[in-house]
Amino acid sequence: MMGHAVLSAQTIEQCIIPQNWDHYTKEDHETWSILFQRQLSALKGHVAQEYLDGLATLGIDETGIPNFERMNERLRRATGWEVVAVPGLIASRPFFEMLASRRFPAGTFIRTRAQLDYLEEPDIFHDVFGHVPLLTNPAYADYMNEYGRLGLEAIDNKGVKFLARLNWYTIEFGLIRKPEGIRIYGAGIVSSFGEAKYAVEDASAHHLAFDFERVMRTGYYIDDFQASYFVIDRFEQLFDLLEGLDGPALFGNLREKSTLSPFEILPEDKVLRRGSAEYWREFPVTKPKLK
Repeated sequence: MMGHAVLSAQTIEQCIIPQNWDHYTKEDHETWSILFQRQLSALKGHVAQEYLDGLATLGIDETGIPNFERMNERLRRATGWEVVAVPGLIASRPFFEMLASRRFPAGTFIRTRAQLDYLEEPDIFHDVFGHVPLLTNPAYADYMNEYGRLGLEAIDNKGVKFLARLNWYTIEFGLIRKPEGIRIYGAGIVSSFGEAKYAVEDASAHHLAFDFERVMRTGYYIDDFQASYFVIDRFEQLFDLLEGLDGPALFGNLREKSTLSPFEILPEDKVLRRGSAEYWREFPVTKPKLK
C-alpha cells in the first residue's frame, strides 16, 4: 500500500495531528539539508522536470524541513491539494478518503543520521520531498485524487492489493518517457539515494511500457530494488485510465487472473529495455511472497 495505509478502523479526524514545526531541532533541519542536497545531486539529469518545477513552486529547498502551513498556501493555489500531518501508518479507508478529498497524509518525524540510506517506515523526507512536488502538476494531482476514489471502491470490493500494485509501479516507482529520455517520477525512487542510482545507472532492471492490467497483476517485493519498471508517456495517461472506471468490475476480473512475477517478460509486453538481471544473479530462494 502507499506510505501510510494499513488495515484498521480509524476516522480522518483520528488520524490528523499538528505538525508542530517549531519542535524540530537544529539537527533535524540539518538532517533534512543533508538528505536534500545529496538526493538532488543523485537525481540531476534523471528526474522529470515536472518534479523539479514542483520543488520550486512550493519553495522546498535545502534550508530545512518545510512548514506545512506555508507550503500548503502554495499547493492549494496550484491544484487545490494540501498536506496534512499524520502520526505514521493510518488505516486504508481514511487514507483513501484523504486522497479523494485532495489531502495528502505525511508523517512528521525525520530519520536519524544513522538511517540516511534506508528506514522501513516513511518519514517526512520521503513523504514531502518524494511525493508532494508532483502534486503541483494538474494531471498528476487529478490522478492521485482519482486513485483515492478508486481506493474506496477497492476496500468494499476486495481490490486493495491491486491498487497497492498500481501505487507501487506508478506513484512510488514510476518512470516517464520524455524526448530527452526516460526520467524518474515515483516518490520511492526520488527519495531513495540507493534506488535513484540503481534506476538510472544499473542496467539490471527491465523497462516496460505501462499497461494498466499488466501492472495490476504484477507482484512486487518491498525490501529490494525493482526487477521491472513501468514507463508512462505522460501524466494525463494515468488519470485517463482511472476516470470513471468501474472498480467492482475491474477487481472482479483481476481476481480471476494469476499474479505475474516482476522478473518475467511476457510476449505481449512492449519492452523499452531488456534488463541484464545482473543485480539479481544471486536472488535468494528464501525471498518472501510477492505482494
